Parts: sequence; structure tokens; C-alpha cells
Amino acid sequence: MSTDKPQEHKGFLRRNAAKLLASGVITAGIVFTLQKGGLTLVPEGGDFAHVNWLAVPAYLLTLGVMSYFRAVRWRFLLRSFADVPRKRVLAVSWIGFAAILFMPFRLGEIVRPYMLREKGKISMSSATGTVVAERVVDGLYLSILLAIALVFVPTIDPLPSRVVGLPVSVAQVRASGFVMLGVFTAAFITIAVFYFARAWARRMTLAVFGLVSKRLGEKLADTAEKLANGLHFLGRGRDAGGFLVETTLYWGINAFGMWILAWGCGVVHADGSPITFGESCALMGMLGCTILIPGPPGLLGVFQAGIYAGMTMYFPTDVVTGAGSAFVFLLYAIQLVWTIGSAGFFLVVDRSALKALAKTPVLADDAAPESVGASDPPPSLERASSG
Repeated sequence: MSTDKPQEHKGFLRRNAAKLLASGVITAGIVFTLQKGGLTLVPEGGDFAHVNWLAVPAYLLTLGVMSYFRAVRWRFLLRSFADVPRKRVLAVSWIGFAAILFMPFRLGEIVRPYMLREKGKISMSSATGTVVAERVVDGLYLSILLAIALVFVPTIDPLPSRVVGLPVSVAQVRASGFVMLGVFTAAFITIAVFYFARAWARRMTLAVFGLVSKRLGEKLADTAEKLANGLHFLGRGRDAGGFLVETTLYWGINAFGMWILAWGCGVVHADGSPITFGESCALMGMLGCTILIPGPPGLLGVFQAGIYAGMTMYFPTDVVTGAGSAFVFLLYAIQLVWTIGSAGFFLVVDRSALKALAKTPVLADDAAPESVGASDPPPSLERASSG
């Protein structure tokens, strides 16, 4: 007679209670700090007085095009081991983006690879590797763009000592942009070394971390090898070129849309001149500094803080707290509605997507962490099957 007890499965709330609590504390802290500094999540009616409402549908159009390229460029990373139809990539991506937005600490990142995996065709580790590669390339791309903007785009003179509404110095904000560049450069170099010189990288990892723990060294090396598989696209010129072109379109259209909306909201300099495209690139970069860091559901507070930090470098305080607050609110609200709507569309028209989403580890009540990736073939088999 077996004495084994049936495994207890926990629901989403119980399994992620600590993360949800921590994210709630972060959100409350940021919102409280913003309000104490004279900023609110919902601006006063007068802040919308000079909004050119034609900018809203114009921005929505750019948002749709930008979201399309953000989603479908993933196919270039997947092609090294699977040819996934563009429609399926779009559906999984838009649903996954909503999951990332609404789950704390970026738990939703697991949704895309889990929804896409297919036994015998697409393994969990292969799909996850492409998502990690995408994130690292995005972070590197955005941090380079931000660093260029911080160096070459003129700021107001003299710069304020503090970010409007936040107990953070402008010098710290600018420094964070260069720190972001260093972090993502190091991340890209690390997985690139594991991809192009795997045997040497593994030996070095075991030699360094093995001094502390051999088991730790082996675990880190195994993890890095799996994530490095996401760089298979670099060895395929057509896929690498396509991914980089569509990534450029994604970020370029994103900055262009922010420029249009900020102009339409009346974000101007002290002399009345409108926001420049270079400044919108800087705002996008500062926003990236905050939202790439794991945070609360909906990015509430984190999103607003990133934009306000960027605007402080280029616009007077009365503009930041007036027309700027209207811009931040509309930018956040439109993106929120779009993300919900685009994901909801595919969940309605594609029942298979809904079923796949319900079975993801972060949502399924019977999900166990050990089950994730259980059907994955060893990395060596993955490489062999991908040719």
C-alpha cells in the first residue's frame, strides 16, 4: 500500500501571493510618492484644455502598427527550429504582452513560450531562449538609443536638481541610462559567448563558480547554454537582417507615435517650441529603463515615473505637471486599452489560444513548477533537430 500523499496543487493567488503583495507595496509607494510631489495618475480637467484630440487616433494608428512589428518579428528568432505561421505568432504575442502587463514581476514572460510549445516540434527551452534573446536585444537597442539621446539631445539649462514629483536627482536618472547600457551589453556578450564559444564558456563558468559550488557552476552553465540557443538567428543572415529591420521599425514607430501624442497634448519648451523627435526618443528610453525592471501589475506608477523622469530633463516644471501630465495619462490609458483589446480579440476568435493560455503554469490551478519544460529534449538534440 502506497503511503505517498497526492501532490497539493495551488491556485494562482496562493502560488504568487508574495509577488502580488510585493508588487502592491511597490505600486502604493510610487503612487504615494507621485502624489506627494504634486503629480496625480489622473490629471485635472484643465490639463486637457490644449489637447488636440486628432492626435489620439493618430497615436492609436501608430500604436497598432508598432504592436504588429513588435509581435511578428519573433518569427525570425523561431525559424531556426520551427516555421510558425505569422497569424499564430501575432496571436500568441499579443496575448503574451497582455500577460506581461498584468502579472507582477513579469511573470507573464512565460506565457508566450508556453503557449507556443508543441511536443516534438517546439520545446519550452527553445521558445524561452528566443524570448530571452529578444529581451536582451531590445534592452541593448533601447539603451544605445537612450545613451545617444542623453549625449546629443540638448537639455534645459540649468538642469533641475530633482525629477518633478520624485525624490530622485536628474543626475541619477541620466546615470541610470548608461547603467542600463552596461547591463544589457554585458548580458548580450554573455549569451553570445555561450553561443559562439560554448565549450570554452562552459569551462570558464565551471572554473569560476565551481570555486563556490560545483553544482551552482553546472546549473549556471546549463541555463546559459539553453538561453544562448535563442541566438541561432544570428547565424542565418536573412533572419538576423529581418529581425533587426523590424526591431528598428518597432522602436522607431514607437518613438514617432509618442512624438505625435506629446505634440498633440501641448508639451512645449519654455520658448513655446514643440517637443522634438530626439526628445521623444529620450522619453521612450527613460520609460524603458523603468518598465524593463520587474514591477507591479499594469506597470502602474512605474510607467508614469519613467516618463516624468524623462520630461524633467527637457521641459519646464509647469509644462511637466500640466500638459505633460495629460500626455502621460493618455499614453498610459491608450496603451492599456489597446493591450487589453488586442489580446481579447484573439482570445475570442481563437479558442485554441484560450485553452493554451489556461494551461500556462502561471494561470493553471494544477500547474506545478517542475512540469515546465519537462518534455523538452536535451540541448544537444535541439541543435541536431534544428540543423
